[in-house]
Amino acid sequence: MTANGTPLLEVRDLRTWFPIRSGVFSRVTAHVKAVDGVSFRVGRQETLGLVGESGCGKTTVGRSILRLVEPTEGTVIFDGQDVRATEGSSLRDLRKRMQIIFQDPYGSLNPRMTVGSILTEGPKIHQMGNASEIRGRIEHLMDRCGLDPVNHINRYPHEFSGGQRQRIGIARALSVEPEFIVCDEAVSALDVSIQAQIINLLLDLQQEFDLSYLFIAHDLAVVEHISHRVAVMYLGKIVEESPATELYSNPRHPYTKALLSAVPEPDIQRRRNRILLEGDVPSPINPPSGCSFHTRCPSAGNRCSLEVPHAFEVGSEHRSFCWLEDEAGVGSTKVQS
Repeated sequence: MTANGTPLLEVRDLRTWFPIRSGVFSRVTAHVKAVDGVSFRVGRQETLGLVGESGCGKTTVGRSILRLVEPTEGTVIFDGQDVRATEGSSLRDLRKRMQIIFQDPYGSLNPRMTVGSILTEGPKIHQMGNASEIRGRIEHLMDRCGLDPVNHINRYPHEFSGGQRQRIGIARALSVEPEFIVCDEAVSALDVSIQAQIINLLLDLQQEFDLSYLFIAHDLAVVEHISHRVAVMYLGKIVEESPATELYSNPRHPYTKALLSAVPEPDIQRRRNRILLEGDVPSPINPPSGCSFHTRCPSAGNRCSLEVPHAFEVGSEHRSFCWLEDEAGVGSTKVQS
């Protein structure tokens, strides 16, 4: 957060539903509720980790914020500006300040363009200087991201390794001087040793360029090392949000505990008993009533299948959406997300 407590990004009750059409007239018969009432904030120079199983809606959240996918409902406020109400040249100017690093470091790069062309495209569109100034900036970014400006600038994406391609993707995101970057599974396609290098690079760039990140991942071990706060998603909803250190030392939601129990831990003193979840993740077309996790929760009661849990404040900036907190006497904020 900033000194006055105003976040750089605020997402309120975001919903992104995809229609399912059938019949001769292609009428809408149902919706895939990919994101179903998500709220969170990201402060300046802060990293919020967004984690959960594949298919829980993490990527759709990131793309909805940038309006690469149009949200169905909700509010997205970036630096006081309503993103959903912004159009035309104002939206283009806003997107300059909000960038994304994609999961696939090869599929997100145009194979017919050289690295130099890829990196200069954004600055040229946004008219960020003459050709010489833009060239100088991208050469600096290439060097800063671990690429050789002399030998790499005229090469094509297929000539690079996966880690190098992701460095190109990072340099491309930085080329238009953004303030906020969505890192969409930015290291999941890379080897473990390369993952560490990319994470360290992102941390260094955050300090140098005063960046804020929404770091989307399914690997809690990766998120721990880069995030200030972590939000856990399940079936389109956030089920727990907390400062990173608090989440890993004191998880409260049963789903978070199950995810953490699956993280390999070399320190035998820190190892958790493995929690095996029964059944499959329900369909986002027809999610369960009440708490979306109750069909797999080992601690579910009758209330869980009937009522959507509120946000229970279980610590400083630590909230859990679970009726078990009510039984434990934890105060509720009466906020649904």
